[in-house]
Amino acid sequence: MPDLDKDYDVIIIGGGPAGLSAGIYAARDRLKTVLVEMGMVGGQIANAERVDNYPGYPDGVGGVELGELMHAQAMKYGLETLMDEVTGVELREGRKVVKTAGGELSARALIIASGSERQKLNVSGEDRFTGRGVSFCATCDAAFFVDKTVAVVGGGNAAITEALHLTKFASRVIVIHRRDQLRATRIMQERAFANRKIEFLWNAVVDEVLGDDFVRSLRLRRLTTDDHFSLDVDGVFVSIGFRPNTRFLKNFVSVDAAGAIITNNRMETGLSGVFAAGDIRHESVRQVIAAAGDGAIAAIRAEEYIAGHD
Repeated sequence: MPDLDKDYDVIIIGGGPAGLSAGIYAARDRLKTVLVEMGMVGGQIANAERVDNYPGYPDGVGGVELGELMHAQAMKYGLETLMDEVTGVELREGRKVVKTAGGELSARALIIASGSERQKLNVSGEDRFTGRGVSFCATCDAAFFVDKTVAVVGGGNAAITEALHLTKFASRVIVIHRRDQLRATRIMQERAFANRKIEFLWNAVVDEVLGDDFVRSLRLRRLTTDDHFSLDVDGVFVSIGFRPNTRFLKNFVSVDAAGAIITNNRMETGLSGVFAAGDIRHESVRQVIAAAGDGAIAAIRAEEYIAGHD
C-alpha cells in the first residue's frame, strides 16, 4: 500500500491499458511510480468478454485477464497501486500534487490516463431504472436477462460487442441505432448480421424509458418521420459513446470541446512534466494497443523529463 503524503518520481492516474503500460515502462526504468485507480484495473477493457485484436493472443484473451496480466507485469517491476478516487490535481513548488479521497501524493512527473466513461441517453426514466433494467455493461448484467427481450442502443463496436454478448443469455436482442447503417468495423457487423437473435431498428432514438418496478418498454422516435412508437423490452443496454474522465482536472490542462486532453505526439500536455495517454487524449482511436503505446511513450518521455531536471 503506497504511503499518502509520500513523494514519487511518477504518478499515473488511471489503471486501464494506457496507465498499466506506463506503469510497466516507468517501473522498469527504476522510477518510483504509483498508479491511482478508483475502480478495477484494466479500465473499460475489463468490460470486454474477449479481446481478439491484441498482438500475441491468436485465440483472443479475456478483457479482465488482459488487465490483470498487465498489472501483474507492472507490479513485478515495482509499481505501487493505490485504490482511491482522484479529486484534484495542482502544481506546487514545481511538483505535481494529486489529491485523493484519502490524502495527497506528489511527484516530479504526472501521467494522466484516466480514460473515459459511458455516455448516458439523458432521457426520462434512464436514471430511475438504472440497475432495474437500464444497464451500461452487458458483461456485468447480461446474466439477469436469460430468455428475455433486450435492446441495445448504439451502432459502434462497443454496442455490437454488447449485443453479441447478450445473445448468449437473452432470447431476442434489438439494436436501436440513429442511423441507417452501423459504425462498427466490418467484422463486427458480419457477426451481428449473421446472428439470428439480433434484430435492428434503424433511424430511431429513445425518448423515454418506461416501467413499473423494472423496465417494461421504450418510447422511441423515428428520425425519418418524427413519429413515436413503443417497444416492449425487459431491459436496455446503453452504448452510445464515451466521455473523457477529466472533471477532476478543473482547467489544469487544455482540453477539447468534448473534454479530452490535447497533447502532441510525445504525449506532452501544455504543462511541463505532465503527460496524457490513452482514451483521455484528443482524437484517440480508442483501441487497447494504441492506449498501451500511448502509455509507453508517456513513460519514456516522463523519464527523459525527470533526467533533464535533475
